[in-house]
Amino acid sequence: MSGPSISRRGLLAGVSAIGASAALSACGAKTGDDTSSGTAAKADTSGSTVKVGLLNSLSGTMAISEVTVHNSLLLAIKEINAAGGVLGKKLKPVSQDGASDWPTFAEKAEGLITDDKVVATFGCWTSASRKAVKPVFERYKSLLFYPVQYEGLEQSPYIFYTGATTNQQIVPALDYLKKQGLTRLYLVGSDYVFPRTANKIIKAYAEANGMKVVGEDYAPLGSTEFSTIVNKVKDSGADAVFNTLNGDSNVAFFKEYKSSGLTAKSMPVLSVSIAEEEVKSIGTQYLEGQLTAWNYYQTTPGAANTEFVKAYQSAYGKDKPTSDPMEAAYVSVYLWKEMVEKAGSFDVAEVKAAADGIELDAPEGKVTVDGASQHVYKTARIGKVGADGLIEEVWNSGKPVKPDPYLKGYSWASGLS
Repeated sequence: MSGPSISRRGLLAGVSAIGASAALSACGAKTGDDTSSGTAAKADTSGSTVKVGLLNSLSGTMAISEVTVHNSLLLAIKEINAAGGVLGKKLKPVSQDGASDWPTFAEKAEGLITDDKVVATFGCWTSASRKAVKPVFERYKSLLFYPVQYEGLEQSPYIFYTGATTNQQIVPALDYLKKQGLTRLYLVGSDYVFPRTANKIIKAYAEANGMKVVGEDYAPLGSTEFSTIVNKVKDSGADAVFNTLNGDSNVAFFKEYKSSGLTAKSMPVLSVSIAEEEVKSIGTQYLEGQLTAWNYYQTTPGAANTEFVKAYQSAYGKDKPTSDPMEAAYVSVYLWKEMVEKAGSFDVAEVKAAADGIELDAPEGKVTVDGASQHVYKTARIGKVGADGLIEEVWNSGKPVKPDPYLKGYSWASGLS
């Protein structure tokens, strides 16, 4: 992996801005561009400041997760501005609430691009929200930085994916369960694109690796009724549950799980969308001993993470935890900054051309942009929830894993895409 390596000091010395864009509805571009043919919208870089878009669910079922991501983006922008900005210009964040509603995400994204004329946008959490805004960013040729792990099988010329793709989270999680002898799995997820696609991948992996999926259930996003599903899980004879529930449905699921008598010892749950903030919201008493798969934990060792945690808690409260999506969002602003400064321009085409090999010593460890896929090399980490509500790492991949969003390096995945 090549590219300019910068220290945490370098991270704090520069940041990025994001312009959001995404509406599939009305709001016409005010730039005079023919957006129907995919002509780029014009970001406003004429003044001493440039606008960046922050597009997160600040209300609704996903607010439990996305408010803290929004906060970490603001922290990065504040730090970068304090260090002089990007190409001599300060960043002005423009925040929009996607409200856990996918058409709203699209509408707000388009407004950020066409009305606010942002230079880049940071945000979205669920794959449903990302897929809602994807055609908007592509139509206007504006950049989105997406910070959350996802199901892979996607690539867009106008999206940089700074969270994990499948081979950096789901596949290592399955490898870990297999090594622990937990080969009979029950799949529980929210009923939308990420869990269904992830479970399709899990079933293909299981078939090729001597594992068995003994059950599969979905609940509407935001659902709080899990007695039927938990009873089915309890009677299934599964060794473990692979959990792709999102948002505050996890609160109801884990409370029901414990009340049924199931425990982390009798039938562990491995979750891919529960981080430290969700642990606090759900309650440690319901999650102690349960497993997670991410690329970063608040407890990840290293000076860069020590400084990140200190800065975040200084800004938002000593009792506020950090988490993987927050860190990936925070780092995404710095990655964008490095791309812009390497390009010497805010122009989207030039920024994209400069992306390959950009490297940071991030709180999660070394991350490097793969220009071909617009994903990031990341270290895979399995963690266990402790009594203090923090997640302690029990395994890691040893080095950053090259992103493989279409799983081309796995023969068992040949029919998935």
